Amino acid sequence: MMPSHTVRILVATQPVDFRKGHDGLAAQVASVLKEDPFTGTVCLFRAKRADRLKILFWDGTGLVMAYKRLEESSFIWPAVRDGVMTLNRAQFEALFAGLDWRKVKALEIRRPAAAE
Repeated sequence: MMPSHTVRILVATQPVDFRKGHDGLAAQVASVLKEDPFTGTVCLFRAKRADRLKILFWDGTGLVMAYKRLEESSFIWPAVRDGVMTLNRAQFEALFAGLDWRKVKALEIRRPAAAE
């Protein structure tokens, strides 16, 4: 379920009502993030409590929603403000694991040079 390195990963910086399901979060993607929820972009949402997150993305056949709650710590979230921010895959994986994603820097992905 982890996104590939080429997929866009967006984080909604404002907490959302965690009673929202697939359709409610898709509406948030369209109205608040100003994105099309059916492009395959991975969208992360946080609850008011920093220990919970929801992920929403379109896999080509339907909306997929995942929910995670950390048991003994909290996620490191960006500052609460209006808008959206982008994460790279390495930052996403750190955030999802409950680590400080701000300290993660992904290596540049390059095609291998052809052997001569």
